[in-house]
Amino acid sequence: MNLEISTAWAKVQGMINGAIALLPNIGLALIVFLLFIFIGEWIKKLVKKLTRNRRQARNLGMVLGRLAQGFTVLMGLFVALSIVIPTFKAGDLVQLLGISGVAIGFAFRDILQNFLAGILILLTEPFQIDDQIVFKDFEGTVENIETRATTIRTYDGRRIVIPNAELFTNSVTVNTAFDNRRLQYDVGIGYGDDIDRAKQLILEAIASVHGVLKSPEPDALVMDLADSTVKIRARWWINPPRRADALDMQDQVLTAIKNKLTANGIDLPFPTQQILFHDQTEETDGDRSRQREGWPAGKREVPKPRSISGSLRQLAEMRAQRNGNSHTQSTDEL
Repeated sequence: MNLEISTAWAKVQGMINGAIALLPNIGLALIVFLLFIFIGEWIKKLVKKLTRNRRQARNLGMVLGRLAQGFTVLMGLFVALSIVIPTFKAGDLVQLLGISGVAIGFAFRDILQNFLAGILILLTEPFQIDDQIVFKDFEGTVENIETRATTIRTYDGRRIVIPNAELFTNSVTVNTAFDNRRLQYDVGIGYGDDIDRAKQLILEAIASVHGVLKSPEPDALVMDLADSTVKIRARWWINPPRRADALDMQDQVLTAIKNKLTANGIDLPFPTQQILFHDQTEETDGDRSRQREGWPAGKREVPKPRSISGSLRQLAEMRAQRNGNSHTQSTDEL
């Protein structure tokens, strides 16, 4: 029993002595690893600084900077392990990572998918930082594009974090992809108004607003013959295409169009609906070829309409006459 205790104690002392002997190496490895981390951060900032003033190279600089930082930190890890464990070889770690790569891939599938999608977004640049985009129900300005997710700031002051895999595999509308942007709005005029005159007035109103581009020229097109209006679509171009400018320009253009049309007697009618009251007191009741609501126009004379009060009066007279006839018949029987 004492022999076993002595053997175990000797092993513990050996482990403690070995750990104490490795303390200088561990300290040196930690210093080296921290130094590589510092170098990686410096390389990342340097790459971003070199591409900061170049819009087309900013995203690529972010990718290269992060990859360079990760590669530098990985090299520092290899060097630190070599200092602590002299028999360690980089090939051993690579072999270990290769064996466990499949399990890691399944465990972190979503993370790796977002990472790869982020790399592709940064390289292909479908949108860039400060662009205004629309993704599903979210709309705002791109604040940051990371390798895992993209952050946008909505117009009402909220931050939305969208996984890169979602952005890469779905449709995204980039409102600021080009310098110019076209806005449009449908204006309804009355059926009795002159369409050509209304178009001319709409174009004059658009041209009077400062900030509307002369080229491409604004236009006005008839788009629909609706229930109560003739819809004319007014279209104009602005620069810059950002959200605040679009709202401000639309406010000015619609105000100018409304004032111009009303000042020149063009009707802007409300939605109207025609209601036909079926008059059951008419002789033509039930005859679709003769009653008013089913009368074939242009073939015969259409029966004259009767007011509701007149119809009610005639109905009361018919009932009174029917009651009188019934009373007379009862008296004769007696």
